[in-house]
Amino acid sequence: MENWSLISLCVLLALTARWAVSLSSYSGAGKPPMFGDYEAQRHWQELTYNLPVQQWYFNTSDNNLLYWGLDYPPLTAYHSLLCAHVARLINPDWIALHTSRGYESITHKLYMRATVLVADILIYIPVVLLYCFCLSEGSAKKKVSTMLCILLYPGLILIDYGHFQYNCVSLGLALWGVLGLGQGWDLFGSFAFSLALNYKQMELYHALPFFCYLLGKCTKQGLTGKGLVHLMKIAVTVIGSFALCWLPFLSDSQQIFQVLRRLFPVDRGLFEDKVANTWCSLSVLIKIKNLVSPQSQLYLSFAATLLFLLPSCVKLFIDPTFRGFKLALVNCSLAFFLFSFQVHEKSILLPALPVCLLISELPFMTTWFLQVTTFSMLPLLLKDGLLLPYIVTSLAFLLICMSPLPVLERASEEDMKLRSLFQRITKSVPWLNTSLLVKSGFVLSVLSMAVLSFMSAALSPPAKLPDLFPVMVSLCSYVHFVGFLIYFNMTHLMESPIKKNQKKKN
Repeated sequence: MENWSLISLCVLLALTARWAVSLSSYSGAGKPPMFGDYEAQRHWQELTYNLPVQQWYFNTSDNNLLYWGLDYPPLTAYHSLLCAHVARLINPDWIALHTSRGYESITHKLYMRATVLVADILIYIPVVLLYCFCLSEGSAKKKVSTMLCILLYPGLILIDYGHFQYNCVSLGLALWGVLGLGQGWDLFGSFAFSLALNYKQMELYHALPFFCYLLGKCTKQGLTGKGLVHLMKIAVTVIGSFALCWLPFLSDSQQIFQVLRRLFPVDRGLFEDKVANTWCSLSVLIKIKNLVSPQSQLYLSFAATLLFLLPSCVKLFIDPTFRGFKLALVNCSLAFFLFSFQVHEKSILLPALPVCLLISELPFMTTWFLQVTTFSMLPLLLKDGLLLPYIVTSLAFLLICMSPLPVLERASEEDMKLRSLFQRITKSVPWLNTSLLVKSGFVLSVLSMAVLSFMSAALSPPAKLPDLFPVMVSLCSYVHFVGFLIYFNMTHLMESPIKKNQKKKN
């Protein structure tokens, strides 16, 4: 009974935090002619409701693709259509063709915010609860603490309820897939992740670990018998899920190719805004966009991404453990974020999700990482007028993680799962206190993020360097992310394979 009371209190606190952030500004508020992501989501409701399916992804007189053309997979379009039907019942002006462009009102804002909250309640929050109590480690109270930390992760709240998006849907569906695999329900997990991919194509960041884990598991069972049958069942489930989502487009190959062109617009270039990945950071010193052709940029990003995600995927295929699966999700999604083509600031939420799943096992490093992810989106949040929500949610998250989960007390080599590495280091440098070194790094990191946050919000940059503070934020975040990529890869690659006679967890 006590645990249920704590769970209810945590969920209520998470919902309160979400709605409090939703009272703030949003992307493009009062900024014609394009407005922002809020208008994009509203416009998709307008398009899907008023136009036939065959015109959703094509440039027509009624659908100018240069004005927030639909560029997400079909499941997002169906979600927009569902929201449009509800909006039509409340106020038809919200989705009137052409005349509703840039529509802004208090009641419409309330409705749009409510659609995110409903999606969150139906998809994301329930699976967080189930994951924490079915698959996370520790006592019941520790599981409640883990749940609270995940639900109060500020990055997702600020983007969905401040900036305005529906990441809770795609990430929630992906987490349902993780839950399914963790429980041994491989078909359900494959189906859920297929839905996530059909909601947002960025879920490709998580696709290879799902593939390698399931293939490795089937290979262990034998690809000439039981393993082959299981693999065929998974393949049928995935193909059937995709066919169901793409059914209205399958009758015409031109429709399929146009949707794919919208989903993967390679003509946008290597990167756009200031983002904490390799190509944007490298451009401070080397203008790679000017030196390398667009096609070569695409090949270069593909090769670099593949190079950095391959070790973790190979390890997962050879030794398909559930913990290794979670670590591979982190490593692959972080490799995509750091090296792939056309990355946005918000894409850091994709590595953040699997890191949240490790918060009870690696509380120190995961808390640190999640704090940096929120900081990395600071230029976008300031642009949207979300400074106060950013400060409050970031501080609250840090305090909550350091209270029920003793973060700073879990910074030893044993807690960080790098004991063997640290032992080798201390043999060469016996006076080195690795735990103190890591804690000092954490403190300096938090202080640097606080200083850069203050400078970005309170100071005006030099006239000759208008992007000085966004560049400093992205570079600082990039250095952190490279360090975390090394750490999580080492944690996975140095993990000892579980012997056959050893009881596996989960």
